Amino acid sequence: MTKGALALLINSTSQNWLPCRWKGRFEAACSDRPVVLPDEGLDPAEVQYAAVWKPLPGALSAFKNLRAIFSLAAGVDALMADRSLPDVPLVRAVIPDLTARMTEYVTLHVLMHHRQEIYLRQSQREKAWQPKYQWPASAVTVGIMGLGTLGADAANILLRLGFRVIGWSRSPRSITGIETFHGTAQMGAFLRRTDILVCLLPLTTETQGILNRDVLASLKRNGPLGAPVLINAGRGGLQNEADILSCLEDGTLGAASLDVFVEEPLPSDSRFWSHPKVMLTPHNAADGDADEISRYVATQITRLESGGALENVVDRVRGY
Repeated sequence: MTKGALALLINSTSQNWLPCRWKGRFEAACSDRPVVLPDEGLDPAEVQYAAVWKPLPGALSAFKNLRAIFSLAAGVDALMADRSLPDVPLVRAVIPDLTARMTEYVTLHVLMHHRQEIYLRQSQREKAWQPKYQWPASAVTVGIMGLGTLGADAANILLRLGFRVIGWSRSPRSITGIETFHGTAQMGAFLRRTDILVCLLPLTTETQGILNRDVLASLKRNGPLGAPVLINAGRGGLQNEADILSCLEDGTLGAASLDVFVEEPLPSDSRFWSHPKVMLTPHNAADGDADEISRYVATQITRLESGGALENVVDRVRGY
């Protein structure tokens, strides 16, 4: 008996995310079932599973026999915005490789700001041999907003490197060795102690535009960096980009590392491209191993069909 088909709805032109490449990966991982793309004449009635990345709004509603939707990334805000999304389990891709890559990114950028890379690269261009005093990691407090799998892993690595690490989340979290804050009432206390703010929050109605002037102006003002730093590798919608730019201009922020933006690809006329205080990356902080993601989805399907429970199912009320 032929097993239910897996439909791939992937809206990307990036080389590693081309639909044809994903089809080859999933055919290897799900060799016991049909794997189909929309342009291959698939019968919607045969589709029981969908693996997706930014599908067009309404595209999933055609599959009346759908049992589960698998997001090929950890973020699901674009999917949640689709009011026609079928009422079946929505599963996030949470794999060790993705977590490790995000921790690499966060650690890299915390260290670059800590070790004054913007100043040192400017000195190199100017051929100026003028090193400044380098403070120890123990003098810097890194505050992580978002203490899920990604935030907790990054926090532990930064703690091992000697940084002071604190964390904030919407609901209470407990991480050994790290002081945590939660909820609106405790956000101010968290921000006032933070030299480097790392944002790994999911994008929900509550977090939309949370990185605004009020929040950035509440960060620690008398730390060793001279002015606080923002690192956002969460979602572009978390940013009030006009506020971030104005805070960089007036010294409210000393620098920023930004991996995500409200509009992607980032328009060529954006001021972020050439801003001297910005380290910019093209939403690749945690571009996980596609083969491992494919195997993860295949394992989840096998688990479900064997009577087990799916892992990392999105709570649609919370939005993540």
